Amino acid sequence: MENTIAKDSAQREKRKRFPFLVERRHYLYVVGAFTLLGVLGGYAYFYFIGCRTGTCAITSNPYMSMAWGGVLGYLLPDFFVKKDKDTDNSEDEAA
Repeated sequence: MENTIAKDSAQREKRKRFPFLVERRHYLYVVGAFTLLGVLGGYAYFYFIGCRTGTCAITSNPYMSMAWGGVLGYLLPDFFVKKDKDTDNSEDEAA
């Protein structure tokens, strides 16, 4: 009983550190949310800044701006969020 309490408190302590640890099952939700924010940011960039002459490759088309924003949003969680490694499987393999 005490071992599980200590293990739970250690896992909670690990999640407080930067980069934040997220359970494996929630990682895809986090990546999806960042990607959606990137797409919205790409459209906002097109709408507010954009390219008035139409010669800019990325900002002259809203779809290209949204695609690049989505790509950046997809890649961004790797800097801030890490998958929580499954500690139960690694202990079973060691035994």
